[in-house]
Amino acid sequence: MADTTIKISEPIRDRLRMLAEERGMSTRAYVERVVAATPTEVERAERTARAVAYVRAHLREDFTEDDVREAQEWRAAIASGRVGTRR
Repeated sequence: MADTTIKISEPIRDRLRMLAEERGMSTRAYVERVVAATPTEVERAERTARAVAYVRAHLREDFTEDDVREAQEWRAAIASGRVGTRR
């Protein structure tokens, strides 16, 4: 295992420490877990392609690229809080 040093602001360092402690983990273990679980753009594209192939094969043969784009926009809107929030 290699050691790496990164420079981050104190508030972010403290937040990392708090998030790790809440999960009963060391900061190092928490960072490793988060990074390992975050897909790269290539991995996301591969996952999307597999999902689209599944939908076309099992649910909707006429699923188009426009449908994919619309679904991605919808997901981005949810993730950014533009939709799905309670008022």
